[in-house]
Amino acid sequence: MTDPISDFLTRVRNAANAKHRIVEIPASNMKKAITKILFEKGYILNYKFVEGENPQGVIKIALKYHPVSKVSAIKRLTRVSKPGLRKYAKSDNLPRVINGLGVAIISTSKGVMTDKEAKVEKVGGEVLCYVY
Repeated sequence: MTDPISDFLTRVRNAANAKHRIVEIPASNMKKAITKILFEKGYILNYKFVEGENPQGVIKIALKYHPVSKVSAIKRLTRVSKPGLRKYAKSDNLPRVINGLGVAIISTSKGVMTDKEAKVEKVGGEVLCYVY
């Protein structure tokens, strides 16, 4: 696999489109950080890091849906920086997703964070994905 982050995003996107309650994904430190951000911003219901049969472990994500209409909380999950074409942004030129309604997840020198947190910390980095 050449792009594990893209695989992570695709698994979450496909599970949300298929209306699954839980999705299991092989873990890594980057995927754990992205999962924590998705939980903090309210895009997923809950998550659990399971150390088990795999050396790296598994991330179990409980997806979030509207109680009446059953619409997923994640409308769109888009990979921005790809292995063949990296996208970087400086601290004063960070992307805004849907005029501030969405979240851009950025890998910085101070860790993985959202665009708003990176602007406060005044750090730039690689733009991993957009979530809204």
